[in-house]
Amino acid sequence: MNIFVSNISFKVRENALRELFSQYGTVERVKIVKDRETQRSKGYGFVEMPNDEEALKAIEALNGYVHFERPLIVSQARGRENSNQVSE
Repeated sequence: MNIFVSNISFKVRENALRELFSQYGTVERVKIVKDRETQRSKGYGFVEMPNDEEALKAIEALNGYVHFERPLIVSQARGRENSNQVSE
């Protein structure tokens, strides 16, 4: 499952996010979105967890969790990745 995470502190690096989500299960990939020109974090990113049950536990536990003095906003990612799938 792809998880959208926003309100990430600009100090946070991908390893810290991986460590946080790993408490709930296997983390396949972490990506913090950065500005193309400045390479500064835009304050949001994505965490991919292969096990949906673990991902849902992480979303429930970490939504609103204060990380680096900011409450994270965590939800199931929607949008681009799902738009390539054909409905039956």
